[in-house]
Amino acid sequence: MYIPLHFRDDDIENIRATIRCARLANLVTATSDGPLATPLPLFLDESEGKHGALYGHLAKGNPQWRTAPIGEALAIFTGAEAYVTPSWYPSKRQAEQVVPTWNYIAVHAQGPIEFFEDSTRLLEIVTRLTNIHEASRATPWAVSDAPADFIAAQLREIVGVRIPITRIEGKRKMSQNRPVPDRIGVATGPSGEQTVTGPGSCIAYLGSGLRR
Repeated sequence: MYIPLHFRDDDIENIRATIRCARLANLVTATSDGPLATPLPLFLDESEGKHGALYGHLAKGNPQWRTAPIGEALAIFTGAEAYVTPSWYPSKRQAEQVVPTWNYIAVHAQGPIEFFEDSTRLLEIVTRLTNIHEASRATPWAVSDAPADFIAAQLREIVGVRIPITRIEGKRKMSQNRPVPDRIGVATGPSGEQTVTGPGSCIAYLGSGLRR
């Protein structure tokens, strides 16, 4: 990922928070037939190795797991993102030499990919994924709520994914390359606005760290 110095995020807690909040990743593998990609919910096990390991599962009918990868796999996580209008820059009132941009948070994690069909490991993966996404509900659903034979049949239709992370990069593009007044304008300008791509509060969040 191209990361100018002022957008680079080396804070591992920020990076892990982006992964946890994004939840859905794009899993990309290079193959002799060209790149293959699957939108995939993944969770990070921080206890494995220096950077942790990512886990998830694919449908058994997905050809990505049957196609030998060339090199390491890449998981792309996208956090908050939003369009930034030059109208929020105070510098626009002084000169018209401004253009729109896009602010966003992203994490790229890569490592060798392992696919597995072991039912015990698969049950652990789907249970952990379910617990993560059900945790905020007043009455969480659990895998054990379903009949065991039904779950066993479902597990036969999926393939587990494990990626021990060898390299991880974080990027927080939040107008850090703009003068301070413009950065404040990005952080405060969207309040009350609804943009074509989403609520102004999304941009306010992206700019909130710029006033620190």
